[in-house]
Amino acid sequence: MSKSSKESASVGKGGELHQRANTVLTTNHGMPLSDNQNSLRAGERGPTLLEDFVLREKIFHFDHERIPERIVHARGSGAHGYFEVTKAIPGLTKAALFSKKGNQCPVFVRFSTVAGSKGSKDTPRDVRGFAVKFYTEEGNWYLVGNNMPVFFIQDAIKFPDLIHAVKPEADRGFPQAASAHDTFWDFISLMPEAMHMVMWAMSDVALPRSLRMIEGFGVHTFRLVNAEGKSTFVKFHWRPKLGAQATCWDEAVKISGADPDYHRRDLWEAIAKGDFPEWSFGIQTFDEAWAAKQPYDVLDPTKLIPEEDIPVEVIGRMVLDRNPDNVFAETEQAAFLPTNIIPGVEFSNDPLLQGRLFSYLDTQKSRLGTTNFHQLPINAPICPMANFQRDGMMQTAIPKGRANYEPNSLNEAGEYGGPRAQPDRGFRTFADNNERNDPTEKLRIRAESFADHFTQARMFYRSQTVPEQAHIAAALVFELSKVQLVHVRTRTLAQLRNVDEDLAQRVADGLAMPLSKAETPAFSPQDMKPSDKLSLMKKFVPTLEGRKVGILFDEGSDLAEINSLKSAIEKAGATTMLIAPKVGGIKVKGGTLAAEGQLAGTPSVLLDAVALMLTKDAATKLCGESAAVDFVSDAFVHLKAIGHDEGAQPLLEKAGVVPDEGITSLDSSFIKAAARRFPAREPSVRMLP
Repeated sequence: MSKSSKESASVGKGGELHQRANTVLTTNHGMPLSDNQNSLRAGERGPTLLEDFVLREKIFHFDHERIPERIVHARGSGAHGYFEVTKAIPGLTKAALFSKKGNQCPVFVRFSTVAGSKGSKDTPRDVRGFAVKFYTEEGNWYLVGNNMPVFFIQDAIKFPDLIHAVKPEADRGFPQAASAHDTFWDFISLMPEAMHMVMWAMSDVALPRSLRMIEGFGVHTFRLVNAEGKSTFVKFHWRPKLGAQATCWDEAVKISGADPDYHRRDLWEAIAKGDFPEWSFGIQTFDEAWAAKQPYDVLDPTKLIPEEDIPVEVIGRMVLDRNPDNVFAETEQAAFLPTNIIPGVEFSNDPLLQGRLFSYLDTQKSRLGTTNFHQLPINAPICPMANFQRDGMMQTAIPKGRANYEPNSLNEAGEYGGPRAQPDRGFRTFADNNERNDPTEKLRIRAESFADHFTQARMFYRSQTVPEQAHIAAALVFELSKVQLVHVRTRTLAQLRNVDEDLAQRVADGLAMPLSKAETPAFSPQDMKPSDKLSLMKKFVPTLEGRKVGILFDEGSDLAEINSLKSAIEKAGATTMLIAPKVGGIKVKGGTLAAEGQLAGTPSVLLDAVALMLTKDAATKLCGESAAVDFVSDAFVHLKAIGHDEGAQPLLEKAGVVPDEGITSLDSSFIKAAARRFPAREPSVRMLP
């Protein structure tokens, strides 16, 4: 056999396409091309010929190179990495992954917004998807969650209604990636079960600073099952190493104009330069006896378990250390299914989860066009995989043998006729899947234990700091001000009274509306103890690590002082960005310095703190430049630290900066201040309800 025929046989055997192995440009079928610039014509200026199969193939592929976007979570960013077990839990689960400390497996994570289309912006007020593929030795486990621990609805049958309500209105096709409109709030005002999630969605959690700084939750109650068949309920948690952080609403709006790709760019650049995002992985575990004593139903996805009742136990960590090679092939074609679990992890009777188990497989067929979507590299397991499923559209493997059924006795597939089920190692559904000893008859009914829609919404609101409560009220005022139907606003105010009277009154005052009569709830809300774990500000991590600090300079600035500050900032774990009115190179004291960002194109909304290193003459000149004034003014309004030298004073005064603890000199006090924001400043810069 010749070399070429051997290579051909090898490729056919593996069914693989090694596109990058050839330096010669070819068609999709391997024919070398002589010209990829010109169509085949009848004469120099004649018509293009129908026989031009090169043109036909190229245009054909272009016409079909997009697949339907996801109905929800369409706009996503992905990254590869690894998961490592830091505490083994064999007593809780028989999953091989968690059997030993130090066990690792590859992961692929997709972060996303929910409501917007694929082409929408990164920074709307929205839930963020947090979906993780664990490529384990026992198959792929997909933990498909969000950055909020609860959801809007209790039963999956309401999911199409929720999404139809939040999507652009059917008759006009707008607004895009926004919940501030009539149909969403009409739905919410008629669905009191959504009120807890509304508190989260109106909080700062819905405006993350970075995808590297969001928490993740499995949302539902799952089960862990050990080798003895004992079941334990579990809630899954992801905690960012950098701490959770949010932007201001005004800041998020301005970021969307300055850089609609702000979050995906931030994630990509951090990984590219080696600042690998990391999360701890934790669990809350409890049994049915504990669950039965709670004033809420643990199967209700609109409820959470306070960490004061059951602390989160950290059992692993996840590091993202590699960007995708191709966004379409990986991030876009990644298929996530909640049904993908591994032995030792199982479902509960959560009705929203049960509906998701049914729905996701349909979605993959609709988007990816084939039942063989699991063969795409991003979706394929890394462990051995064998069954008798054959054929189907775009089958890329080449199964061998006569038998495509089981059992069979054809020894060509091996001594036992191919793969067989293994009762001792294979997945077994937990036998007693009937939580709380509910009746076994099939009922189209909502459990009475799901009827309390306001207790946890109240707990969430009252767990927030005073500034965070103001942000929730302001978000509700903004959203409801976009609602044109007065009766919807009135009904929502009535629902808010069941959450908190003060909140309802603040929103009513912000809308200049009378406070509606409270809706009578099906279950009177109780006063749960506030939880500090639910507040971003209370659990804020004061660190500069992973943040970005802008240094504004101009002619006459001191190069040595700039380098000294830059070094101090980077030593604290942050990155710096040199910003000036011009980028090509500016004469400074001690030499010439090129900027990394041009002032008009690098607003301070893209930074976490700013330093002004200017001479008095340069600062006075910049007072006539609106971009410079906005640069400083926005940093002040968005509660960020502003470090400055004496020469910057004219620009500070022009921008309306009033001294406070976040306005510092350019010494160690700035490094300390730059790690946080200053909510005490807020009443002086904006009117909050």
